[in-house]
Amino acid sequence: MKSFATTILIHAPAERITVHAKIAPGRAFPVIVSELTAPQKMVWTGAMPLGLFTGQHTYLLLPQTDGNVEFSMREEFTGPLAPLFTRSIPDLQPAFEAFGEGLKQHAEKSSQPEKSLAE
Repeated sequence: MKSFATTILIHAPAERITVHAKIAPGRAFPVIVSELTAPQKMVWTGAMPLGLFTGQHTYLLLPQTDGNVEFSMREEFTGPLAPLFTRSIPDLQPAFEAFGEGLKQHAEKSSQPEKSLAE
């Protein structure tokens, strides 16, 4: 499975970033980090003037009692133009699933202790 994940370094809320998604080559999505509670939550927001269309993408990492971590990702579109724009958005579920799988693999690889050359 191809990974749709990209490394993004976020330093502070209100930081402007540009997202380049593999599913939409050649398109850039300027967004603002509207909320950042590292490492549990990050929210990106992109909007048109006057609130005509706003897109919000939320990432959550929720520690579970068994030591695992639940990852969730949500997109929400609002504003008077949302019905018009959301009709033209392709099905991104496969890309979201690939992103989640890539994140899971990276997290599991990062949590494994390094093997020494002597082993």
